[in-house]
Formats: sequence, structure tokens, C-alpha cells
Amino acid sequence: MSAPRLEIRLDRIGHNARTLVQRLRPLGITVCGVTKATMGSPEIARELLAAGVTSLGESRVENIENLRRGGITAPITLVRSPMISQSDRIVANADLSLNSELDVINQLSQSAVEQRTVHGIVLMVELGDLREGIMPGDLHDTVRKVLQLPGVVLRGIGANLACQNGVIPDVSNMGELSTLATSIEATFGLSLDIVSGGNSANLQWAFEPDADVGRINHLRLGESILLGRDPVNRSLLDGLHANAISIVGEVIESKLKPSQPRGDRGQTALGPGIQRRGAHDRRHRVIVALGWQDLDVDGIVPPDGFEILGGSSDHVVLESALAEPKLGSELRFMPNYSALMRSMSSPFVAQVYFRSHDSQSRMALVQPYGPQSS
Repeated sequence: MSAPRLEIRLDRIGHNARTLVQRLRPLGITVCGVTKATMGSPEIARELLAAGVTSLGESRVENIENLRRGGITAPITLVRSPMISQSDRIVANADLSLNSELDVINQLSQSAVEQRTVHGIVLMVELGDLREGIMPGDLHDTVRKVLQLPGVVLRGIGANLACQNGVIPDVSNMGELSTLATSIEATFGLSLDIVSGGNSANLQWAFEPDADVGRINHLRLGESILLGRDPVNRSLLDGLHANAISIVGEVIESKLKPSQPRGDRGQTALGPGIQRRGAHDRRHRVIVALGWQDLDVDGIVPPDGFEILGGSSDHVVLESALAEPKLGSELRFMPNYSALMRSMSSPFVAQVYFRSHDSQSRMALVQPYGPQSS
């Protein structure tokens, strides 16, 4: 089978999504399943929808178009602030978008009128992480102007935390978002369908004993579903699979080499190297055909008994404490969110979808540079 490849166990992703949906439902919170790290994979989207997510979230209009081509008809939200240049495509393919700029919303309004449709708007509020968002003091004025535009409808407000500066969702900032939602409804005599508290980093807050989630009724979950981890500290979330997705690479060199380099040293091919210190002995070195063109080398965990020494555009170099893998054998690595995104978007990494209980019933092998086969 082709390597490098991502092995994606759909049943484990489905389990993670279903578990989170069931835990959040009693709190009155629905789940938007974010597929952006998977390049808009229809296979994963179908698994999330079957598990009970009410909508999908994507950051690129190209991925949304891929989902639509794959037969996905469920509501899809563009979770990155829209580009004016893509407004026609966004309105044609996405049901909602998260917005913080009036000029962009004006263009979405124009595109929606031209296409004789209505596009949903969720206004993002800046609550401290200093990425996208309208300052709270400007929110009412923005709402007033959006309500006057044809072709768009205000569906709700939202926030994003923990992405730019690591600000953690808590009682204070989530309470502020709830207060803003109530204030908007009272001021303008409307009802907001969506009060979107944020992403997977919100789960610690939501699952606090006796948590009062206030008006928050919507979360956008990606990393917690795909990798089973909490983005705040990358800890494993209780009851979830952290091994739903792995990346497999082939060994292309395996031999004893000195533990320390020799000769005068400058920068490596990709910048300053790591200065390793220790005894000058011989250790088993392994090279795997993976590199920065395939993934984030710093974002993968090697198998037990191996230590990653570094990587270049095409190689991951490891030290083996016990095993001496043969040429052509394969090693399995666990990716973090960064490595997952990079590997899913690499044209050199194949994707294999299957279910854990029957590895023989493999679904489509998506080959790099080639058509799908089964």
C-alpha cells in the first residue's frame, strides 16, 4: 500500500463526535463539526453528520465546494472571515459565514441579492484573544447596519478564543458573550438562533460541574473530534479516541551511525540545527520518507522506542533504542492538529479510510496525483 499515507478510522471519529454531541446536548449546546483539517473530506463529513452534529464548519470555500461535490447537503458554515473576492462562491455554497467586517457583509449582501438567495450572518465578537472580532462597544451599531441589508439575515453572534494568544474560555468571557446576546435581542426585538461560544478549547468550561453555560448554544469542534484532545493543554479528553488518525511512513535507511556529527557546522537545509551533546558512540539511525513537504515534523509522535532527531524537506531522522527496522518496513506516527492539516493538504500523502473492527473493508484509497481506487 502507498506510503506515506494517513490511516483514518472513521468509526473512532464517529465515536468521538457522538460522545461530545451527547455530553453537550443536556446543556442545550449543539455541535458544528469542523472539517477544515481534513480538506473538506466528504467521508469524514458523513461520519460527523451520522453522529449527530447539526452542521459542518470549513475555513476555505474550496473545501466547501469539495463537500458539495461529494454530495453533502447539510448546512455548512464558513468559519474563517470571508474574502470579498470570494463572496459569490461563498453565498453559492455556504449557508452561513462568521463575519467581523461590514464591508464584507455588504458584498455578501450584494452577492445574495444577485443569486436570489439569503445568506446567514454570525457576527464575531472580540473577547480578548485578539484575532477576528468586533469590539463589544461597536457590536450594537454593527447589528443595526446588518439588519438593514437585503439578502442577508443575522443568525447570531459568536466568539473565538485560544487560537491566537491562548486566552482560555471561562465564566467571565462566556458570560460577556451571553450578556451581549441578551442585550441585542432586547434592543432590536429579535431572537438569535446561534450564540457560538467557540471551539474545542471551550470544552473544559462547558464540562465544569454545575456549569452555567448561559446563552451559549453552539460550539465549533474540530480537534477534539478528530484527535480526541483538548487544545488548551493537548490532554486526552475522557472517553475519546486519540488514535483515530495516524500517519505511516516507509523506512528508507536503517543502520548504525555515530551519535555526533563531525566537521565544522553551519545552518542546516532548513535553518539552524539542534546542537546535540552527549557521548560519541554508535547508535541505530533510521530515516523515514516523510518531511516538511508532507507534514509538520515537529507535530508527530514516533512509535515507542524511537526518538525524532530532526527532519528536512523529505526526511525524518530517528534514533532507535531497541528496534532495527528493515528497509521497506513502515513506522506509524501520531499527528497533532498542525501535522494533520499539513499532511491532509500534501499532494504526496495518500489517505485510507476504514473501520477499526474490519481492516479488510477498506474504503477509498485516495492516492496522491491519481484517481481514487478501492
